[in-house]
Amino acid sequence: MQNTTQQLNDTLISKSLTTADYVPTLDAMLTRTLARIDLKKQQGLRTPDELWIVDHNDVYTLGQAGKEEHILQRTNTPIIKTDRGGQVTWHGHGQLVIYWLFDLNSLGWSVRNLVSHAEQAIEDVINDCLQNPASSDTTAISAHARRDAPGVYLYADTSLADDSDNTDTLANSTSVDDKIMLGKMASLGFKIKHGFSYHGIALNLNCDLSAFNAINPCGYAGMQMLRLSDFVAMQKESDEQTGEALSYAQVTQKLIDNIAKRHAGLIELRALAPK
Repeated sequence: MQNTTQQLNDTLISKSLTTADYVPTLDAMLTRTLARIDLKKQQGLRTPDELWIVDHNDVYTLGQAGKEEHILQRTNTPIIKTDRGGQVTWHGHGQLVIYWLFDLNSLGWSVRNLVSHAEQAIEDVINDCLQNPASSDTTAISAHARRDAPGVYLYADTSLADDSDNTDTLANSTSVDDKIMLGKMASLGFKIKHGFSYHGIALNLNCDLSAFNAINPCGYAGMQMLRLSDFVAMQKESDEQTGEALSYAQVTQKLIDNIAKRHAGLIELRALAPK
């Protein structure tokens, strides 16, 4: 596991972990959070918040109140009980995981603010990527959060979409106003301890989605999971940087930059998604 650290601003740093096993990463994240809590309580110190950008080895994680019934099939991939919110999900290569180790009280954020900033940062980045010139026509597709189910989902605008395309997909999806849900691209689950957050978000970039077939993703039976590379031109990991296709690293940097601006108060929350 490789570990690199970068200073994003005076009160925020990022740490990158590659080929990371889940349990040691969770242990390190909890240890760091407890140390920060202690420093604030005992010495009144505000320590820099941290973003952990993690490339996990394949794992299924089951949230604190997770139900075993949402695990449909046992595979060789380990299943780890963890202390975040939410049900069961999968992490692995080709998926971007970012853990938010934030002092919410110092930021003046509520838990709802944290969740909304996370969802809106993902929305911003996905929608920006959908405008990539090298991508196929995605003008009728956009990313949105839902109040009734945390995460970020792709929707097709039925007033713009070609009725001859995606008919079968749209017929089996959930409609919101004039938009029809295609599926879920990003999940989130946090844990708050004494005003400090940890755990975070997972965005499917170019991962193998078949791993989700063994579970009800986030506890939703039949939830269609999506990945960015099926909608946006993305390079394969072995490719050199050529043309306008996006790389995994570019998408990662877009998301880090957006989160850092929100952390610094440079991007305000939009109105919440309707229930």
